[in-house]
Amino acid sequence: MKDSPVSIHYRYLLPATMTAALGGLLFGYDTAVISGCIDYMEEFFQLSVAMKGWAASSALVGCIVGALVAGFITDAIGRKHTLLLCSLLFTISAIGSAIPRTLTELVIARIIGGLAVGAASMTVPMYIAELAPENVRGRLVSLYQLAVVVGISVVFFVNMLIQRQGSHEWNVNSGWRWMFGSETLPAVLFGVLLLGVPESPRWLMSKARLAEAQHILQRITDRRRAQEIEQQIQATLQHEKGNFSEVFAPEFRPALLIGVCLAVFQQFSGINAVMYYAPSIFKAGGSDDQSAFVQAVVIGAVNLLFTCVAIWQVDRRGRKSLLLIGAMVQTLSLAGIGLLYHYQGPRLVLLVLILIYVAAFAMAMGPVVWILIAEIFPNKVRGRAMTVATFVLWGSCYLVSQTFPMLIGNPRIGSAKTFWMYSAVSLITLVFVWRVVPETKGRTLEEIEAGWLKQSLPASS
Repeated sequence: MKDSPVSIHYRYLLPATMTAALGGLLFGYDTAVISGCIDYMEEFFQLSVAMKGWAASSALVGCIVGALVAGFITDAIGRKHTLLLCSLLFTISAIGSAIPRTLTELVIARIIGGLAVGAASMTVPMYIAELAPENVRGRLVSLYQLAVVVGISVVFFVNMLIQRQGSHEWNVNSGWRWMFGSETLPAVLFGVLLLGVPESPRWLMSKARLAEAQHILQRITDRRRAQEIEQQIQATLQHEKGNFSEVFAPEFRPALLIGVCLAVFQQFSGINAVMYYAPSIFKAGGSDDQSAFVQAVVIGAVNLLFTCVAIWQVDRRGRKSLLLIGAMVQTLSLAGIGLLYHYQGPRLVLLVLILIYVAAFAMAMGPVVWILIAEIFPNKVRGRAMTVATFVLWGSCYLVSQTFPMLIGNPRIGSAKTFWMYSAVSLITLVFVWRVVPETKGRTLEEIEAGWLKQSLPASS
């Protein structure tokens, strides 16, 4: 089956995957916009440390709920229509976050945006994985993470431009509103472009819409390969029950364990503490307002550059080797950041170590975790299985974002011990990937599924 090269019709495939990946751009934009707003909001609303954490992390409550229900929605109405719903929620949130009179109104708008982020974070990589041929699936799913970091980079830059439009007092009263409202344009564009993309052929086949699925598969690859993929999908659908309990069946427990643990490790390494509070972190290190925003832009640029490295290497080196390299560099850089805070080291070295950490995350834990979560579950229950993994991921993200200001503000913990804790999690990740995570490079989704069925499972012994 794989002796001859796979013919791929990129003129059809790339526009669909790149449009879907815009959901990742909005994910990054919506979650990172708070980094420029939070200090001004803290002053405008007179927030305590705990309420500052709530203002920054409230969107993640929506993310948790969105991830929890998205699997059921995507299985019911399809991947494409779920993404259209996300575009509507992103638009409502952007407008609502720009015009609140009270913190409660802002939190409600942010939670609505979080619903879209949570649903898109599960649906976009799943959609791309189900559309892409196996030999380019890693790179195409990585487009999602690339779009996430593009969104982060763009919003860091937009925040900086808005911050420079007025005085500190103007930013406290109005600047942060423009930062939130700037998301409206990409949210509307996402919805318009989605109207032209196809539905997932694997979802269509699960709904017995064979002719539509065949048409899409034959537009993605050559007729022979399309027929082979169709046969593989039909074979897996025939022996799958398709109910939620099947996610926890003994043969798929290792996949669930890997998906859930990687989701936790990705967030507990502290990446969103850096992304959501970047200017605050640099201000705590002695930078002024403008320097802090510039340094945040540099973080976004490094994040973008090394995500491109991941896209270049993920289908060459494989998922596992990138994760091992990334986890090792994360462990060392986070430990170094803790040492700098402990001994009050120079700001330039702090910036360099944070950039090394962001680079390591961007080339490994950032994109590869999403790729694996999209790959390792069986076809018919992929939506519900990814619901479990992404629910855990966003729950972990909420805990990190809510607790970060409280940890660094606690005199018995502080910044040094906080980053040492993140370093310890990265070390645990390194061991887990080395011992447990399989390589999925170059295998079809159906072959990955068959691999779980053939294994001798410790969990069932």
